[in-house]
Amino acid sequence: MRQPAEFFGDQEMDLVYIARKLREAQQIEGLLDAAGLDYAVEVDKYLGGVLFKRELDGAFFYVLPTVLESARTALTAAGLKPAEPMS
Repeated sequence: MRQPAEFFGDQEMDLVYIARKLREAQQIEGLLDAAGLDYAVEVDKYLGGVLFKRELDGAFFYVLPTVLESARTALTAAGLKPAEPMS
């Protein structure tokens, strides 16, 4: 279920997906809700474009590390590519 950032307190969160369009963000919310996972969404900037790079707005989806693999599995099963883990 979508939760406000305050729900997670000061716990570390992992980025699981960046939705670039509203329809895509709604699809991700549906998948994470169906999987019974708590997540947070934040609008932020990302670099997009092929020839000309520019800043665009996207919906960044975050989950707790304890459910990261479950979230990645749910997204992959739906044919989506989760965000790459940050090292």
